[in-house]
Amino acid sequence: MIMSNPKKGHLLIAEPSIIGDLSFNRSVILLADYNDKGSIGFILNKPLEYTLNDLIPDTKASFKVHNGGPVEQDNLYFIHKVPELIPDSIEISHGVFWGGNFEIVLKLLNKNKLSESDIRFFLGYSGWEAKQLDSELESNAWIIFENIYKNELISKCCDSFWKEKMLELGGDYSLWSNAPENPNYN
Repeated sequence: MIMSNPKKGHLLIAEPSIIGDLSFNRSVILLADYNDKGSIGFILNKPLEYTLNDLIPDTKASFKVHNGGPVEQDNLYFIHKVPELIPDSIEISHGVFWGGNFEIVLKLLNKNKLSESDIRFFLGYSGWEAKQLDSELESNAWIIFENIYKNELISKCCDSFWKEKMLELGGDYSLWSNAPENPNYN
């Protein structure tokens, strides 16, 4: 369902009009926080070529790492749906949690107590200063969706998630779903 006002837990779907924006072209972002001081989110549908054990050799987990956004891309972040296993987590909404005790996460990973459907890792995040996201919404850079997937969002999101949302919107958006990522390839 399309929403008119953002709040944490909503999804931001990049409008086709921002093609050419290297960071956000065809992005689906989980809005992890939204308030009068700014907003933070994680791009859900842009896996990187790295796995977790590429970045942290001490872990046995070969989970995919995703591009969370253009801010602090040298830091690792995570969302999950197992707060009973990961202390100090912050609920975003609908059973999706952000962060927590990373030492415990590493122990859980090495004991095979977490699966990729439980947790998702990101390099960097997407961030907006106060009113910046509101300005982008006014210029129709994003469509706001309710997270109908609840905590299954962690395993639902894949490379084709943006295309699926465009098809769901129908009309002219369906045409954009099949356009090449780079219009010069057309």
